[in-house]
Amino acid sequence: MILFHSMSAISISTVIAVSVLIAFGTGKQPFAAAWTFLKSLVVSRKYLLFFVAVIAIMFLNKHELQLEEWLNVPYDLTPELSGWEGDWPAWLQTHLQSTALTAICAIFYLVVFQAVMIASVAIYTHHQNMKLYYAFCIALLLNYFLAVPFYLFVPVNEVWFVHSNVRFLILDVFPTFEREYRSLSGLNNCFPSLHTSISVTLALLASKSGIRRWAIFAWVNAIIILFSIFYLGIHWFTDMVAGVALAVFSAYVGIKVGEWAENRSLSNLSVRAKAKIETSGPVGS
Repeated sequence: MILFHSMSAISISTVIAVSVLIAFGTGKQPFAAAWTFLKSLVVSRKYLLFFVAVIAIMFLNKHELQLEEWLNVPYDLTPELSGWEGDWPAWLQTHLQSTALTAICAIFYLVVFQAVMIASVAIYTHHQNMKLYYAFCIALLLNYFLAVPFYLFVPVNEVWFVHSNVRFLILDVFPTFEREYRSLSGLNNCFPSLHTSISVTLALLASKSGIRRWAIFAWVNAIIILFSIFYLGIHWFTDMVAGVALAVFSAYVGIKVGEWAENRSLSNLSVRAKAKIETSGPVGS
């Protein structure tokens, strides 16, 4: 079942998914959340700086493969880190593979994963939950910043590339993946699994949002992503474990920084308000 013929199809599907998720998470039409986001970029310097930092680290990740090619690391650590796992990925595909399941897993892996990231920014901004917005930015920065050195110096190949009896099932849904998407996802960039770490990070942050339905969806998304990385023949169990550990650390630090940034903003507002009152003088003077 071919669902995507190009990256354009992936992009269009992502836009649709983001719109639906924003409406789901805010209870408003998505343009209202988009307007709040744009206004925040203009009004708040801190908001803009956090957003620019996220864009910068994602830009670095996009060009990580070029840096990897330049470094030309000669070794392969797949046997050392994942060689003990055996053929369980092949067993999983053999017993569970179906057209419908492959389509669902591929949609979550290719579209919903990134849609949840984008929607999270809009949802937390719309609800004026700056603590979670700052936490999201810091956690995402940490995910990429800590994962990239492993991708450069700890090369681990994808499961399907190592096991001849494991298929790369994404090709059933997106046949041109290797030509159009592979430049964003290196063949030996498995450890840790960023799909795992980021989806679990988003779920942990959503749990702090106070939006019950958004938190539930974020965890459902994370669980499906964790299953998909195995079912589609991409990641090893060790990749997932490392990804979960990275998520817990990143979310924890992100929340702490988010609380600090919010408290600092409130403190600054209090100082400015006090200064304004003192400048104005007592009422009736």
